[in-house]
Amino acid sequence: MDRQALYAALDRFLAALRAGDASGVEWAPDARVSENNVMLEVGDGVWGTIIGLGDYALRFADPQTRQVGYFGTVIEAIEESGFTLRLKLDAAGAVAEAEMVVVRQSDSGIKFENPRYWTKPILEADAVAPSSRETMVDLSNGYFDTLQLNDGTLHTRFHPDCQRVENGVQTTNNPDFAKIVPVSALGCEAQFRMGNYRYDDALRARRFPLVDEERGLVLAFGFIDHSGRLDTYQLTDGRTVKSPVRRPHSFYISELFKIDHAMICQIEANFITVPYRMPSPWDAMA
Repeated sequence: MDRQALYAALDRFLAALRAGDASGVEWAPDARVSENNVMLEVGDGVWGTIIGLGDYALRFADPQTRQVGYFGTVIEAIEESGFTLRLKLDAAGAVAEAEMVVVRQSDSGIKFENPRYWTKPILEADAVAPSSRETMVDLSNGYFDTLQLNDGTLHTRFHPDCQRVENGVQTTNNPDFAKIVPVSALGCEAQFRMGNYRYDDALRARRFPLVDEERGLVLAFGFIDHSGRLDTYQLTDGRTVKSPVRRPHSFYISELFKIDHAMICQIEANFITVPYRMPSPWDAMA
C-alpha cells in the first residue's frame, strides 16, 4: 500500500468524521478505536459532538506498516481542540485501528492560552538527509530518555534551530510564552542541558508505531508520569528552583519528531492530563 492510498483512506476517514457519520468509514472486523487513551465503540466520543475540522492539516504516512497520521484540530460546541489521529489499515484497506487524541482545554490540568495551529513547512518537507528507520526511532526514544528525570545529560541529538510546539503553542525560543513558563525562552537543547525537567519521573509505555522515512517523521505515543514529590531541585547552572508539579498525575502524549541529518529539528506534541500511571489499552491489546 503506497502513500497515496494511505492518504486517500485518511481523507475518507476525515470526511466521515467531519460529518459525524462513522458509517462512512470502511471498518475492519473487530476494529479498535480509542479516544484520549480509552477504548470506545465505533461512532462514540467525538463522532457525536464534532461540528467541523479546523484549517490546520499535517499528514504523514508509513507504507511499510500501512499506517497514516494526522495533526489538526476538531471543532465542537464550546471549543476548537488540537487533534492527533493515527490510522492502521488492514491488507484490504479497511481501518483496523484508529487512535485519537483530542486536547480539550476545558478538561486540561495544564492550559495553553491562545493556541495557534498552522502548517509548518519543516514538517511537511521531505528529509534532506534521511536516516534509517532504526536511527530515527533511536533519536526519538533518546528524546524521551533525555526528558525522563532530566539532569542535563543528552541522549539524543538536536539541530541548533530545533523548535517544539505543544498543544498549539511554541514552547522554545518564545519570549511571550516565557512570561508564563520562563524555560520557553530557551531552545530545545538548552532547556535540557539546564536540567529543567527533573520532575518528569518516567516516560512510560513508549510506542513508535509510525515512521515516515521519506519525510523524516516519527510518531510516538506514551505517558509522562509525575509523582509530585519533588519540591526543589538544582539546575546545572547551580540555581535551585521549585518544581511546578506538586500532585500525582500523568500526561498521555502524542509526539511527532522531524529527523534530518540524524538530528531532531522539529517537535510537535499534543497531550492531555490523565490519572497518575494510567495504563495504555494499546499495550494491553498488542
